[in-house]
Amino acid sequence: MRHAVRGRKLNKTASHRKAMLANLCSSLFEHKKITTTLAKAKETRRFAEKLITFGKKGDLNSLRQVLKFIRSKEVARVLFKEIAPSYNDRNGGYTRVVKIGTRKGDAAEMAVIQLVGYEDFKKETSEKSEEKSED
Repeated sequence: MRHAVRGRKLNKTASHRKAMLANLCSSLFEHKKITTTLAKAKETRRFAEKLITFGKKGDLNSLRQVLKFIRSKEVARVLFKEIAPSYNDRNGGYTRVVKIGTRKGDAAEMAVIQLVGYEDFKKETSEKSEEKSED
């Protein structure tokens, strides 16, 4: 029984999984929106929310906790100076996961994970459909 077992294994070793999730979080903070599989997006959301909460605290210990996970001073600076202050009035729910269908090659369920308040994915898709209907 899997009672109270958290997280997904994602068919990776522990070290590979940790590195992959750190890279996904770094990419999310750098680009504000990334496309990945649904399972990876849901798992990335868990860590990204925690890291943004550390960024909101803004103290030295929080910075060290973030650097322990993502290991990029540039990305940590973006997190602490740009992203986290924009969420001061929000108590969680900093990211959004939107399903976008299946991947052509292996029919894996794909999703977009994005930071709330940055380039709304739904608006982009509706704008593209409006442009096609006008032509």
